[in-house]
Amino acid sequence: MNTVVMIGRLARDPELRFTASGKAVATFSIAVNRPFSKTNEADFFNVVVWGKTAENCANYLAKGRLVGIEGRLQSRSYETQNGDKRYVTEIVANQVEFLEWGNKENKSNNNVPNRTDDFGSSDIDLDDFQAIDEEEDGVPF
Repeated sequence: MNTVVMIGRLARDPELRFTASGKAVATFSIAVNRPFSKTNEADFFNVVVWGKTAENCANYLAKGRLVGIEGRLQSRSYETQNGDKRYVTEIVANQVEFLEWGNKENKSNNNVPNRTDDFGSSDIDLDDFQAIDEEEDGVPF
């Protein structure tokens, strides 16, 4: 079994390329905070995503955005022009969840809508909502 699930922030903007056959591939890296770290340490992982998801990542994600990644680990090696052998371990993503709102141009807007937002729509008025009265035992049903 080879399954990876991570939540982290993009450490750089996605780079979109196309293979000779025309298939889209995007690469980016994410920073994942280490749990229980007193000095806010993070680990950095390279991510590769293919197809329409790659195009969506390139169009809508930017450095600093929070994403959820589900995929698998893959190791590969290649030889540099100098003849040195390099090894790379990366996450090949099957699914990328955009966990923050906004468009790519608004890179500094990293806010997740809070409960007083209009959720991106100007036709929702939160004043129209009323609290549900609870029954005597505290359960509304």
